[in-house]
Amino acid sequence: MAGVAVTDLPGPYATPGTVRRIGIVEDHQAVAVGLAAILSDQPDLTVVAIAPTVPELLKQATDLDLAVLDLRLPDGSSPRANVEMLHDLDIPVLVYTTGDWRDLIRSAARAGVLGVALKSDPAERTTAMIRAAASGRQVATMAWASAIDSDPALTNIDLPPRQRDVLEHYANGETAASVAHKLGLSEHTVNDYLSRIRRRYAEAGRPVRSRVDLYREAKRDGFIGGDPRPR
Repeated sequence: MAGVAVTDLPGPYATPGTVRRIGIVEDHQAVAVGLAAILSDQPDLTVVAIAPTVPELLKQATDLDLAVLDLRLPDGSSPRANVEMLHDLDIPVLVYTTGDWRDLIRSAARAGVLGVALKSDPAERTTAMIRAAASGRQVATMAWASAIDSDPALTNIDLPPRQRDVLEHYANGETAASVAHKLGLSEHTVNDYLSRIRRRYAEAGRPVRSRVDLYREAKRDGFIGGDPRPR
């Protein structure tokens, strides 16, 4: 599984002067305040919202670089639904949990979180994970990897035929408009398919942030052949 091991993190990934905006979704106030206090010492990280549920967090702020999400919340919401709600607003997610609920971790992983931080981790480790995730980097940990590895469906990529057609053309360098014209689809539909494909790869722990990433993973899965390569 592709990722960045926490032990390999060399330090801040943020551009000098950049301050990443963090939201915390945690129903135990002491835990949330404690995490916010830890992050308050970091010049490149700032906690701008704390709430016990995702909807309440989004009432406070939506321009977030990262949401740190507990898995069990008082409104009974599922981790996957919460992650998808945040992703709909382009907010990446890092799970923050005790690690006791592997089924909930798998649910969040299926929705494409960047990693799983344990509440028992040392403050330095948690801070390093949040900094990396807030910069858009996936962070692999044993808690996350073991949950994913116990669910093979998470790492397998299976796409409907039409999405495969779109992927093959787009990953090989064609524009969305060109793909739409060639396949008789609207450009909106092509972009929707591409969004779904990227989400599926994220669910599998294989994020594709660029066309080159998409080409590499699609070739690995046999969706496309050799040349031409993406431009």
